[in-house]
Amino acid sequence: MILFFGPSGAGKSVQGQFLAARQGWRWLSAGQLLRDTRDQEVLRSQHEGKLVTSDKVNQIISDALNRATNIDQIILDGFPRMLDQAKWLVDSRPMHGRSIGLVFVLEVPRDELLRRLELRGRIDDTPEAIDDRLRVYRQEMYPILNYFTEQGVNIVHIDGAGTPGQVHDKVVAELEARKLV
Repeated sequence: MILFFGPSGAGKSVQGQFLAARQGWRWLSAGQLLRDTRDQEVLRSQHEGKLVTSDKVNQIISDALNRATNIDQIILDGFPRMLDQAKWLVDSRPMHGRSIGLVFVLEVPRDELLRRLELRGRIDDTPEAIDDRLRVYRQEMYPILNYFTEQGVNIVHIDGAGTPGQVHDKVVAELEARKLV
């Protein structure tokens, strides 16, 4: 599996979709899977603005991984978001038969994130809200990245600034260097 980490606006989905399209791999977005679920408990939590429990998110990811057994490589976008989810992903390898080949951390300066999110045009993408999301992102991601490091998972930090094509070239170069493509 290839995992993409980065704050909102870093380009995780764009890069994941590029890779999936160009390599014939499966892109799995945790956010999209949650939006598409028919699980009434998950839908109710989302409708009420509550966080979906890790157990539910893990089950949705597990189901998606099991549906993709015929796909060579999986790209996970937006998962794991919590340390217990990261531990589940590593511990559940025997169930889904996939290890984490590489974690990409897309690093994008705050000013660039603000510009990108402004173009996205969502009402909740205010500078204050973005700063809050960046703070939460860092609080959630650093423990996960530390855990992955302890587990021997390869992590690479990529400069996510530039055009999507420029960033994609960096992603592919890292995959080629590790013989993952």
